[in-house]
Formats: sequence, structure tokens, C-alpha cells
Amino acid sequence: MKKNYLFTSESVSEGHPDKVCDRISDMVVDTYLGAEPQSRVACETLTTTNKVVLAGEVRGPEIKKDELIHKVRDCIKDIGYDQSGFTFREATKIESHLHAQSSDIAMGVDSSGNKDEGAGDQGIMFGYACNETDVLMPAPIHYSHKILRLMAEDRKSGKLKNIEPDSKSQITIEYKDGKPANVKSVVISTQHSSDVNQSQVRDLVKPYIEKSIPKELLNKLSEEEIYINPTGNFVIGGPDGDSGLTGRKIIVDTYGGAAPHGGGAFSGKDPTKVDRSAAYASRYLAKNIVASKIADKCLIQLAYAIGVSKPLSIYVDLFDNKEEKNKHVENLIKENFDLSPRGIREMLGLNKPIYEKSAAYGHFGRDPGSDGSFSWEKVDKKDIFTK
Repeated sequence: MKKNYLFTSESVSEGHPDKVCDRISDMVVDTYLGAEPQSRVACETLTTTNKVVLAGEVRGPEIKKDELIHKVRDCIKDIGYDQSGFTFREATKIESHLHAQSSDIAMGVDSSGNKDEGAGDQGIMFGYACNETDVLMPAPIHYSHKILRLMAEDRKSGKLKNIEPDSKSQITIEYKDGKPANVKSVVISTQHSSDVNQSQVRDLVKPYIEKSIPKELLNKLSEEEIYINPTGNFVIGGPDGDSGLTGRKIIVDTYGGAAPHGGGAFSGKDPTKVDRSAAYASRYLAKNIVASKIADKCLIQLAYAIGVSKPLSIYVDLFDNKEEKNKHVENLIKENFDLSPRGIREMLGLNKPIYEKSAAYGHFGRDPGSDGSFSWEKVDKKDIFTK
């Protein structure tokens, strides 16, 4: 493996068109799980200029269409959109085309007789952790998220003025001997009001770089390698500037490209879908393994077949070329963790309305909440691997 290299990751804000869709889709999931924890939801959202469309399958309590539409508007308002081309007001038309879940899918997933609940689809899911940051996430994606999250917090509080919801960030880090050494470049593109010019935007945004990235990584960052709105004007943004779809930012949602991704998106899916739940379980395993300090980084892969309860395979890579050690950790996982869909949901408490807050700034590297959110970020099983 290379020891000295440059690596780049990007993030997008909650106002990015695709993230608006992820937020709305996860709101639908939370609405159904809040009414009935065993609900099934697979919701996709599309946004464009003054238009939101919901589509997908649900099974659970009757949620009136008007209630969902009202909650869609609440999402848009909370993100901060009240512009001529996209607003929480009536000018934005909202359609819901959610319908009943396929009976064929339900038959494969449901438990019956001696058959345990099966996976909601086939697929491969990856989890990853490394000791580059205190939350055991790769540094480039972690700091990219942090810049945009802090900007959004100040924008919503009124502290950061003339900056609008749609933003992107990108950080390139120089690695030496496999460890982050220096930030080589930072790119931030942010929507802004027509009341400020690009020089003023730069002055507004630059402080968030220093707030988000440790000083020791910024020592060699030159002014010329800080790119703020490099294309110029960015007044028209959000779904008015570009259409959005659920599930188009899966690398932003996970590890910024530092680890493989199975391909399935998270948002809009209830936890019977292993695209979501098994990816969370994989991260949970990887994070506890690295937290135990038996490895600097860890990659986990789980594979499933639709309708089948147990994973078809468990793959562990500790990046140290110690085959017996890797096999030992794999056996510890098999002995101590129930990785069936039901087992994962019970282990991590996933049948709760906890997903809307995960839709932006990454599903990983977040603080576990008292409501059960981000339970997969706990390191309460590290002693299993220390032994």
C-alpha cells in the first residue's frame, strides 16, 4: 500500500438538491416508524424548481397524504428555502405517489413458522473505521462535513448572514507514512444572496476552515489553495438550480471514497433493508475493532440474499497482513453478534424515528443521541476484541 499520497473527499450541505431529497425521504421513514415501529418504507424523492415528488412503497399505519405534504414543507422550511424557485410555501407543488409494498417482497422478508425474518434485498455492505480522527473516520470526509455543518448552524441561528442553504466542500490532504500530515487544498462553493460579492463571500466562509480543521494540518495551506466559489456567482441554487434525487450522494454519506461502498443508498429505507441496517452494523463492528486498538483501521464486508436471515459472508481486513489475526476477529464477530436483519435492528435499536437527522453531514462519525440515533457509533463492544 502507498505510504505517501494525496487523498480528497467532498461533502454537500443539507441544502444541496440531493440532500433535500434524502431529508424528505427519511422524514417519511420516521413518520411511519413513529406511528408503527414495524412499518416498511422505501421512499424516493425528486425535487426541481418549485416541485417535490414522493414515490415508493409503504406498509404500516394509514398516514394521510396531507400530513406528509405538510411535513415536506416543514423540512424545506427548516433547511432554509424560501426563494422564488423553491420555497416551503404553496408556490412549491408537492405530489405523493406512495403505494402498498409488493406482496412478493413482503413474503421474502416476513418471518413465519420456523423461518426468521429475511433480508429485504440481496447486496453487499461495507463498514470502515480508522484512527485518523477522534471519531475514527477518515480525515478528509470528516473535516469536509464539519465545515458545512458549522456553516449551516450559524446560518440558521442568524450568525452567518447572506449565505444560503446550498453548499459543497472538498478537502485534499497529504498523507505521509500513511497518516494525515497537511491540508493541501480546500474548496468551498456556497450559494449566497445577491447582496454580497465574491470577495465578501470569501471573508464570510474562510473562518470556518480554521474552526473545522486542526491547526497542525493547516500550517502549510497557502492562500492560493483555498478556493471559494471558484466559478464565480452562486445565487441560484438548491432544487431551482439543479434537480435532486434520493440516494445520489452515497460516498458523501459514508467514507468519502476511503473505503468501498456496496452501492445501496441509505435514505428513505426502513431498517429491514440491509442496504441501511447492515451498513450501520458493519460500521459498528469496524469502529469497535479500531477502538479496541488492535488495529489502526478496519474494513468489514457483509453479504446478504433476499429472504435469507443470516449473512452469506463476513469479510474482515485489518490491513496488517496477519491472516490468523484477521480470522480470529472474524470468528469473534460470528460468536458475539447476531447479524440477521432482526438481530441488527434489536442490537442497534433501529426501529425508531431516528433517521431524518442522519440525512446530511454523514451517517458516520456522529455522536450517539439519547433518542437512539447514531447508535452504531457507540464503542461499547470494544472489549470483545481486546480480549
